[in-house]
Amino acid sequence: MTRTDHSASRLSALTALLADETRATMCLALLDGRAWTGGELARHAGVAPSTASEHLSQLVAGGLLAEERQGRHRYLRIADPATAQLIEDLAAFAGPPAGTASSLRARSASTALARARTCYDDLAGRLGIAITDAMTERGLLAQETGFALTDQGLRWFAELGVDLAGAPRGRRPLARPCLDWTERRPHLSGISGAALCAHAFEAGWCTRIGTQRALAVTDLGLRELGARLGIEPDALSV
Repeated sequence: MTRTDHSASRLSALTALLADETRATMCLALLDGRAWTGGELARHAGVAPSTASEHLSQLVAGGLLAEERQGRHRYLRIADPATAQLIEDLAAFAGPPAGTASSLRARSASTALARARTCYDDLAGRLGIAITDAMTERGLLAQETGFALTDQGLRWFAELGVDLAGAPRGRRPLARPCLDWTERRPHLSGISGAALCAHAFEAGWCTRIGTQRALAVTDLGLRELGARLGIEPDALSV
């Protein structure tokens, strides 16, 4: 088999994994950055545990998910940041769901996701875009040729107590754009995006809404975002 044939085979297998709606639903749920049990993912996807187990085994075998076992429980998570980026990019390419939500609860959930959510380990939705825009306007983030933190941006993170200068790089870039599937514009991702998301939780700027990816910005978060980046509360509305 030639290299081209092998690549085509791998691409075909990958797209087949995500072509199933149940598997796609599970992968999107796991973009909240946490590990879920098989039972939790089964309930979220609305399928029987045995059906979920079969789908999850395929996703693990295909390299999209990683699993850890603790006692009787099987925990699943996205395999790595690159895989999370791929899934989010595909969701962005597919665009927002067509039509309107069928119930008040569904509409509320959709609005909350669009306002603020996690994208694996960075901030997305209106919140992520507002932060990215504000950082760019203040010279903390340059977007001329991709995303790059400026020296001023590194100092800004240091003022938050986040030392990015000494952070291990590996293969993941310090800053990179991630196309936001609701906003259709890129938000900050990479090491710095993950660090900012972690700080937002640790400092009490954001809290999770239920078990989904949606976030709520706290009163403290609104004050801090206003003081540090000049973000007004109206900028986070949808």
